[in-house]
Amino acid sequence: MGADISVDYYRCMEQGAGAPPSEQILAELARTLRLTRDEQRHLHTLAGVAWKLDGDAVKKPVPQERCLLLNTWREAGAVVLGPVLDVIALNARAEDLFSGFADRRNLLEIVLLDPHGRSFFVDWESSARSTVANLRASADFGAEPARLRELVEELRRDSPEFSVFWAMHDVQPKTYEIEELLHHGRGVLKIDFHAFGVASAPGHQLRVYRKRLQNGS
Repeated sequence: MGADISVDYYRCMEQGAGAPPSEQILAELARTLRLTRDEQRHLHTLAGVAWKLDGDAVKKPVPQERCLLLNTWREAGAVVLGPVLDVIALNARAEDLFSGFADRRNLLEIVLLDPHGRSFFVDWESSARSTVANLRASADFGAEPARLRELVEELRRDSPEFSVFWAMHDVQPKTYEIEELLHHGRGVLKIDFHAFGVASAPGHQLRVYRKRLQNGS
């Protein structure tokens, strides 16, 4: 094989016998077989072992062409978030949507720490809880542990509600929601909100905000 695995053990793995292989064994197999990242993910799925990205993978920047693509969207706000919900890029519509916030470095800081968040998110408690649950879901990627610890410590120190929501251990990635946002210049906006994984940058997500039409379409 070339990996530090006996032929008998490898045969057992092929037949699905014995205990699931460790992450170390799977990593050795991936190196020996020169698997792509997608093939590594598939290998972990077959083995029934959770797949964790390494630090280099989650720190991989979103390609510049993806960021430029955001600005071609005229009818929707678009935001790219990193694994701990740091704001990586916004298009012009998103810049306008979040223009009431002085600091837009991290979505949790926007929701929980900025005073404007309390009025901007009409159902603030629901938005805060779901954003904290989204952090637990995305933080499984293990991105920049120091940054995650720093963020959690800041939120625990400065937001009493964060500690309550964090202790609930809710894990829920964002997918689709309808939200009401109070824009400082345009009043209450009913927004269709979609979230997508960014295949070229594991652990990142693209969020798209589009104003709902009066007929709900």
